[in-house]
Amino acid sequence: MTKRSRSALLGALACSAAVAVGLVARAESVPVSQLKQQTHIHGLAVEREDPEYLLIATHHGLFRADPGGEAERISVVQDFMGFTAHPSDPGTLYASGHPADGGNLGFIASTDGGANWKQVSAGEGGPVDFHQMTVSPADPMTVYGAFGGLQVSRDGGKTWSVAGPLPQRLIDLAASARDSDTLYAATESGLLISKDAGGTWKAVVEGSPVSLVEVTPEGAFYAFVLGKGLVHSAEEQLDLALVGADWGDRVLLHLAVDPTDEERIFVASHEGDILASEDGGANWREFGR
Repeated sequence: MTKRSRSALLGALACSAAVAVGLVARAESVPVSQLKQQTHIHGLAVEREDPEYLLIATHHGLFRADPGGEAERISVVQDFMGFTAHPSDPGTLYASGHPADGGNLGFIASTDGGANWKQVSAGEGGPVDFHQMTVSPADPMTVYGAFGGLQVSRDGGKTWSVAGPLPQRLIDLAASARDSDTLYAATESGLLISKDAGGTWKAVVEGSPVSLVEVTPEGAFYAFVLGKGLVHSAEEQLDLALVGADWGDRVLLHLAVDPTDEERIFVASHEGDILASEDGGANWREFGR
């Protein structure tokens, strides 16, 4: 791993409240290619009701981007962190983060595709600010979030408890599609797996930072290993194989797969670029172009 790559990773993880405030006062619609000039991207999801549209969670609201790459803000202006889609309910989204006037949002949900949000609970010791959060495809009532330890809810986010300490230098979390107690953690030192709801962890990839991990409800497993690239496997085998491009010094932080077509994949990099693939990751293009 190059010094430049490590610097890129650390810089991408440093979410600065001082960046890109100009978007708040500008138009509610912006080309996706310009989002990176005005805000941070904190999550992606393919809209289930109309998979042609991509949902982009940012430091300044939730955007809905059409196939041509025009992104319309559909929510209030607030910082969406830990953003994730419900694995089976089309209109339900979850997030955490910060309101525009400061503080923490706790665990929040939208049941209308992201237009309106309400707090489900403050979380343990909250209001929490889950920068990493994941919903179990195996049991969507099970939600994990990182705040003062690894927190878990078994009732859809209404009540929370601390399951254990967080893995060191945590970057991302993903819950298994097979078992609600199995969890993956992307960290600066590698990829970890826990089979006891975060009580203990075992290394899957060691020695290289892993900047994202994602498991689809259908059981497709993705991770981005710095110095190697995007890897993919069926979760059952966890036999990680490289997918697609040579990413150079680009660091991928977010990934979303179309729930109606597993060949359609979207990623966001540390530089705010959003790329799309129509062939399972073999080839990539800038989204909207």
